[in-house]
Amino acid sequence: MSASLTIVGLGSGNPDRLTLGIIKKLKAASTVYVRTKEHPVMSALAELEIEWKSFDGLYESLPSFPEVYEAIASRLIQEASAAEQGTEIVYAVPGHPMVAESAVSLLRQRCTEWGIELQILGGESFLDEAFVRLGFDPIEGFQLLDASGIRRSHLQPELHTLIGQVYDTFTASETKLCLMELYPPEYEVVVGHALGVENEEKILKVPLYELDRLDGYGNLSLIYIPANRSEEVRNRTFARLHEIVDILRSPEGCPWDQEQTHESLRKNLIEETYEVLETIDEDDPDHMKEELGDLLLQIMLHAQMEEEVGTFNVFDVIEGLNNKLVFRHPHVFGDREAGNADEALQNWEGMKAEEKRRKGMKPEEQSVLDGVPRDLPALMKAYKLQKKASKVGFDWDNALDCLVKVREEADELQEAIASGAPTEEQILELGDLLFAATNVARFIGADPEDALTRTNRKFVQRFQYIEQSLRSKGKSVQGSNLDEMEALWQEAKVQERK
Repeated sequence: MSASLTIVGLGSGNPDRLTLGIIKKLKAASTVYVRTKEHPVMSALAELEIEWKSFDGLYESLPSFPEVYEAIASRLIQEASAAEQGTEIVYAVPGHPMVAESAVSLLRQRCTEWGIELQILGGESFLDEAFVRLGFDPIEGFQLLDASGIRRSHLQPELHTLIGQVYDTFTASETKLCLMELYPPEYEVVVGHALGVENEEKILKVPLYELDRLDGYGNLSLIYIPANRSEEVRNRTFARLHEIVDILRSPEGCPWDQEQTHESLRKNLIEETYEVLETIDEDDPDHMKEELGDLLLQIMLHAQMEEEVGTFNVFDVIEGLNNKLVFRHPHVFGDREAGNADEALQNWEGMKAEEKRRKGMKPEEQSVLDGVPRDLPALMKAYKLQKKASKVGFDWDNALDCLVKVREEADELQEAIASGAPTEEQILELGDLLFAATNVARFIGADPEDALTRTNRKFVQRFQYIEQSLRSKGKSVQGSNLDEMEALWQEAKVQERK
């Protein structure tokens, strides 16, 4: 049997808060290790004539905190395994052993495997002092976050939030940037140093943007963000959006929203998508922000309808999307590689095919053209169908051959019109011409939808030039002839070149 290992907490920093049991345990130990000597209680241990060894050297020799904690755990396991039975080794940590002590978590996992008896004695945590000194009750809703790994998704403004492990100005700066994704720059936060330690405690209230302009960050520093249930902050959260849509669809909500179905909102989804595309063409970020919100509302409404009947909710949608993104990007989240966009696309298509196999779909029974949405705009659909067919070699050799086909289809359309062919036949010939033109677009690396959009925009600009020019002369398009308008059209073309 190996030696026993006891982990004790040294409290938040006030030596008077050390328990008698922990002092006895430290005095009786064969060997005492401390995670760091940078703690106010260490002077008290000296007065009690308790000798110790620290792991501070690891912080200087290893490049990251996880590696430090791994080295501490390995060293203690090694020491306890090699020691004689009956030997007691004590590992002392700041605060409480079960609060923000990664090495303790590792030791709890491994001691049983190595046959090492492990005992943990709690000390006063920095949380105890924070509740008292900062004056809030955790039962109102509370979360503790680690500054070294904080992310936007962790933040819940309706909860009291303590952020520990704010060791230095750099960590404070990273924390500030994360908080500013949710809170405004002027939002007041609290910085606490050495809470409860006589002559060392400092509590400062500062606007968020000043968080990394303060001095004094160290092992005993934390940041406190009081709970905020204001509409201003809540309205920046996804949870609030979900709540609002739920209310709108509820019996107490909006009569119009209550009446909507997937079918009634179908056209809205399409319209909002095109309005987003318009903001992209306009390069208008403010307008884009608004229109993306309108599009997101359509998604939320459709998901809410399914939530009401119990099939799925918006969080299931998000889960499915996250799983798909991770699975289809093995070069990011797995062991594959992609040196360029083409290789990344190959990975995407390969994993997409794998998804189908896992669902029991046999690739050999699938059409090459599967996967093109039925209701895509026709020009866009033609482009996607041609791309899929080209992957198996069903394609023209070059753009010039495509142009020959365009002329051929134009001649056939001309013949159908000149001969007075039935309207349906003329429409089909026109479709062939547009399909052939789409092939040309694909070969020259252009999106036909985008190409036509640009021409539409150019037509609008030139026609509006005609209208404005006539208006400046006291005329209108209705009162002008074609020759006048054609002359102004040519003027508009000249103006574009300047």
